[in-house]
Amino acid sequence: MPSRFLRMIGLKKGCLALALVCGVWGTHAQVTGGKYSMAFLKMPNAPHISALGGINIANPEKDISFVLQNPSLMRPSLHNQLGLNYNNYYAGIKVMNLNYGFRVDKLDTDFLLGIQYLNYGEFTATDASGNSYGNFRARDYAITVGASRAYKERWRYGGALKWAHSHLYDRTSAALLMDFGINYMDTANHITVGMVAKNIGFVAKKYNPALPAEPLPFDLQLGISKRFKHLPLRLMATLHHLYEWDIRYDNPADIEGSTFLGPADSSGGGKQSHFADKLFRHFIFAGELTLAKRLTIIISYNHMRRGELKIKDKAALAGFAFGASLYLNKFQVHYGRSYYHVSGAYNEIGLNFNLNQLFHVGGMGDKINWNASYPGW
Repeated sequence: MPSRFLRMIGLKKGCLALALVCGVWGTHAQVTGGKYSMAFLKMPNAPHISALGGINIANPEKDISFVLQNPSLMRPSLHNQLGLNYNNYYAGIKVMNLNYGFRVDKLDTDFLLGIQYLNYGEFTATDASGNSYGNFRARDYAITVGASRAYKERWRYGGALKWAHSHLYDRTSAALLMDFGINYMDTANHITVGMVAKNIGFVAKKYNPALPAEPLPFDLQLGISKRFKHLPLRLMATLHHLYEWDIRYDNPADIEGSTFLGPADSSGGGKQSHFADKLFRHFIFAGELTLAKRLTIIISYNHMRRGELKIKDKAALAGFAFGASLYLNKFQVHYGRSYYHVSGAYNEIGLNFNLNQLFHVGGMGDKINWNASYPGW
């Protein structure tokens, strides 16, 4: 009885925290792309996430990468799974991600660890006249630790603490942030709903101590997924920037074009309200089709990405992403191909390992819960 009571109190506090965040940030947060520091925290942390449009907080697949999207998705069935990916981003930028989950039965709690690292390479330091003063490097990284617990049969709640660090030339910046999420899973009807408040925190060290602290990339997101009973298809919709209605980029130089969902003029001016464009810029749509129970084909559409990065004369596939996932007993292979711009797509590949099946450590493994395996979603 005490354990159940504590769980109920924890879930109620979590829901209250989300409600408070919605209210506070809905009033004060007016920050969109390009206006905040630690922006790398908004990048997808795995190829599977990229293939789903860059954000996904309500996918119940047994892929550890989703726990960095929504900490409440960490659960017993992801125990001892390790996800790794190392890819080349645009302009030779190196991107590395690590995701890991572990369950502790004595605490009835599931823990997560995430590491994000971006190496922007080496640059030449010059003055206004072009005189060279040697080379320097730039890099960003974040370390995330979190935990998740169940409430009754269908609910989970979780939180994660992040330490983010950025280094540019001789300047560094650091921030302490938190994510908090809840998740509802209806296994009978194959419906999953998730909600998460991301990057709530403060700047611990500023790039320039003489200037005000840079705003952080807060976001409030809601997601839903539905898998059909007699069809191996899952459809998903993710809403982001729920705290702000108009997230269209205000660029007077842009010329009105069109997308699949109506006009997509990036300029904030004009007499037209662009209601449909403003609405669907909050949406990411995705679908997963499973073939032979092992292979999954993925497609997604990010309307905001297409509206901001397409070129009028040649929109191509900007805003779309594709991918595939292969689920084997001991490991998984994930591939994502994201179209940001007509100049080229971003390809990623990543591997997930079920460590308790790959490496058996005997009696010691039983003592530390290494060998445990848990069924369920």
